[in-house]
Amino acid sequence: MPLIPMRGTSTRRLATLALALTGVGFFHLLSLPLPFLFGPMTACLLAALAGMPLKGMGAISVLARTILGVAVGASITPEVVGRIPQMMGSVALVPVYVVLIGLVGVPFFRRLGYDPVTSWYAAMPGGLQDMVIFGTEAGGDGRALALIHATRVLVIVTLAPMILTGLYGAGLTGAVGAPARDLPLQELALMALAAVAGWKGAERIGMFGASILGPMIVTAALSLTGLIHTRPPAEAIWAAQLFIGLGIGVQYVGVTLREMRSFILSGLAFVTLLAVMAAAFTEIVTLSGLAHPIEGFLAFAPGGQAEMTVLALVAGADLGFVILHHLTRIVVVIMGAPVAARLLGVKRPQK
Repeated sequence: MPLIPMRGTSTRRLATLALALTGVGFFHLLSLPLPFLFGPMTACLLAALAGMPLKGMGAISVLARTILGVAVGASITPEVVGRIPQMMGSVALVPVYVVLIGLVGVPFFRRLGYDPVTSWYAAMPGGLQDMVIFGTEAGGDGRALALIHATRVLVIVTLAPMILTGLYGAGLTGAVGAPARDLPLQELALMALAAVAGWKGAERIGMFGASILGPMIVTAALSLTGLIHTRPPAEAIWAAQLFIGLGIGVQYVGVTLREMRSFILSGLAFVTLLAVMAAAFTEIVTLSGLAHPIEGFLAFAPGGQAEMTVLALVAGADLGFVILHHLTRIVVVIMGAPVAARLLGVKRPQK
């Protein structure tokens, strides 16, 4: 039973937002890292596990992701485009990385008792929503897929900052953006237009990851033509972090003890395997001189594109390098996973 009775979607969303903001304040008070990301994530996760009927922000959360698309697009300058050929060596390793994850992950989930379709899409390191939709439509267990992928994202987002600071000596105090008051009004207006137009335009043509990739493409065009010269303001990046953290936490609303023992523990075990593979590829690109350690780690950390964008921003990493690798991974998974499943005869279980 929920600890606090809440009726109506709007009431639940307001209560969830209030809880997320409380988490931000708590993390600020204790001077904990990334308060706008970890504060809402922690508060909503604990409340969800305690039985509170939280509610995600729906279209507002999607709109918040457009901010990250604009941030990435604004980082695509002529200088970054000129360096793309230099990045191809490490980018070429991404499909190998994805195939290796599948070769390890699918048998892993099959041994845990999951059906072929659920095992296939649980192992794929793609976007949470995409893998749940693909897997469910193919006849897999949607709830299992949602919790396994949510756990993957949660663990990676939680551990990555510790690894960045403890192992690579990175500071997480990078300037995410200038205050809104310091940015030209015309550039703020162009970025807002790019966010909405890019999102809706990409959505209209059925592009995957429309809320990030659409704004990224439009903003990159504005950046390459010299119409904008800066990222979105810090306040906008903080808002994006808040809704991303909130969204991760509310994935666990309604989780049962059986689901915790089965799906979440399976996700935790799989993340351990992913960590080993990510560490290996990070070492490969670092020792071969294809990437600096921080960029190599962030490029091959199998988290969500939005979450990795946030971490790249606060770590002061090469945003273009990191996002190019994650974009390649998502494209390979989304384009390749359904096709490979058909070719390999991965079918829904017989009832």
